[in-house]
Amino acid sequence: MKQSFKVRGMHCESCVLLIERTLNKKPGVSGAVVNLTTEMATISYDPEIIKDSELVGAIESKGYKVVKDETYSREKEAAKIGVKFLLSAVLAVPVVVLSMFMAPGTVPGQTAIIFCLATVIQFALGWEFYRNAFISLKNFDTGMDTLVALGTSAAYFYSIYLLSKGHDGHTYFETSSVLITVILLGRFLEAKAKLNASDAIKKLMDLAPKKAVVIRDGAETEIITNEIIPGDIVLIKPGDSIPVDGVITEGDSYIDESMITGESMPAGKIPGDRVISGTINGAGAFRFRADKTGGETTLANIIRLIEQAQGSKAPVQRLADSIASIFVPSVIAISAITFIIWLITGNQWPHALNAVVAVLVIACPCALGLATPAAIMVGSGLGAKNGILIKNAAALENLGRAKFFVFDKTGTITGGIPEITDIISVAENDDELLGIAYSLEKNSTHPLAGAVITRARQGGLALFDNSSFENIAGSGIRAVINGETYIIGSLKWIFSLSIDTSIFAKEIENFEAQGKTVMALAKENRLIGILAASDTVRQSAAPAVEALKQKGISVAMLTGDNIRAAGFMAEQADIDDVIAGLLPDEKLYEIKKMQQKGITVMVGDGINDAPALAAADIGLALSTGTDIAMEAGDVVLMKSDLMLAVKAYNLSRATLAKIKQNLFWAFFYNIIGIPLAAFGLLNPMIAGTAMALSSVSVLTNSLLLKNKKI
Repeated sequence: MKQSFKVRGMHCESCVLLIERTLNKKPGVSGAVVNLTTEMATISYDPEIIKDSELVGAIESKGYKVVKDETYSREKEAAKIGVKFLLSAVLAVPVVVLSMFMAPGTVPGQTAIIFCLATVIQFALGWEFYRNAFISLKNFDTGMDTLVALGTSAAYFYSIYLLSKGHDGHTYFETSSVLITVILLGRFLEAKAKLNASDAIKKLMDLAPKKAVVIRDGAETEIITNEIIPGDIVLIKPGDSIPVDGVITEGDSYIDESMITGESMPAGKIPGDRVISGTINGAGAFRFRADKTGGETTLANIIRLIEQAQGSKAPVQRLADSIASIFVPSVIAISAITFIIWLITGNQWPHALNAVVAVLVIACPCALGLATPAAIMVGSGLGAKNGILIKNAAALENLGRAKFFVFDKTGTITGGIPEITDIISVAENDDELLGIAYSLEKNSTHPLAGAVITRARQGGLALFDNSSFENIAGSGIRAVINGETYIIGSLKWIFSLSIDTSIFAKEIENFEAQGKTVMALAKENRLIGILAASDTVRQSAAPAVEALKQKGISVAMLTGDNIRAAGFMAEQADIDDVIAGLLPDEKLYEIKKMQQKGITVMVGDGINDAPALAAADIGLALSTGTDIAMEAGDVVLMKSDLMLAVKAYNLSRATLAKIKQNLFWAFFYNIIGIPLAAFGLLNPMIAGTAMALSSVSVLTNSLLLKNKKI
């Protein structure tokens, strides 16, 4: 079982690692991943061994708080931090003015005022730093709050020491006060940036209306959307949002599905067509029968997938994790060495103290912990906006490193819906021949039967009454029309019945060379005509393949179809490497061969390609949001446009670039800042500002990805 918990109180990568270690030690837990940006702990566990309450208890035993989504508001949390910052700033300003710009004794009770204001800031507004530092130390761990508590306490208590010795000159209360104020400002900006980073999910959640009108007992009744049950008839008026998934029963309209599929043009809908939760109705009015409600709707599934991706860890995050695990203890050691060296080289306590405080504060590892998850969060949100659902961070990172893209044929390169392309008759006219075929196929569910039925209905053809209907599985259909026996089916079956097809030998050969499927129609064991059906190549296939080739990616097509049909389709799609006639296990073998040479992406329709999608390094399931496709691939393309596969590749490249930039800045701040602080070249207040800006810069850089054209 896998479940996610909202965790409040995390501030840096050390917090993340502490919670992960704690959970992973618990019996019954097979894996725990904690995300600093989304503030989520995603835990895989056996409910027979460990209960939810025990998991919550394990997290909260380390000083963090597990909250329910409905009771926890990130907006309110950001506002709370903002109020603390404003209070700290209001109190810190007079401390700075009285300490740095006025001589001692200028204002009556000047020292007492400074002391009182600094004490309120240190222990009231800064109490959370002490609380978290104590909890960390109790768990034999260290984190950002440990560094903040040590740094500000050093300045504050050294000032107390000076006062106790009767020192009337300058103290360092302004250093601790400004540091806490700046750090609170950094956390406020960080919280606001996190809100912006999670815009994609927030917008998706806002798509579904809070209320809907259903028809119950013949009357229109307005109810809460969550109260809709499968089978309810829902009334949709012009401009309404669709509350749940269902099928139109009455009326027609055009629906804007752009937030779900990325398709900008509204889709025409008539009775029998599906509607998706969260999409927006146009000018028409209609009724539909609800069939997926609550957490089963397409919108709910999409939100769940995005949260799953944002809560997972990219492989590159391991670098940050490994460094963070030793980072804070190393910084404390560096600060101690700095202090000792400053003193033994003959410097005064104040200089040594400034250097130590600067080292402790500049080194807070917030930016390191935010570098990867912030980019993943924004990247997965951008993907959702474009109809690309990323199911895990590893797929988002590795997709842009792919060397091979492998496409399935039917339903992927082609539309998967065959069409009748040719009709040739011996004596009857084409419409009469098609009418007979229509009458035979009307009760069949075979895709080729669907092609015949569609073509006949388009021509407005009437049905003939038939009797003695017989469906021969894998072969064809036999029935009696007007007292005469007709059969329609595959050439193989026709041959087995010793029916002569030589009259159309040349046409059959040409059709098969074009990748078409030929059906023969006979009356009383005499051939009366043939029909050719073909699946058509998607318009987006050739442009997508060409775009991938330009990026240096090798493109191949794997199919179980015969080589002539496969070759014909591949030629139209501009694919040179075609491997045909493959059984499912042979497809897997071919994919594994490619994987030995580089990262391989499998693109399939998510229905019959599930094994191949699972075997590839990254599976791209081409779909209009079916449940099967959502389960099959690592990435789900929400509309039938192969250019989305190219966009997914571009998105991965852009996200990976942001991750690398973020990690560079996170390391840059520390690599440059710590030596400057240790050598006394960095004022503690400037160090605190730089530390806060490092986190904000990482988040801001990630947010720039939202405007990226992919």
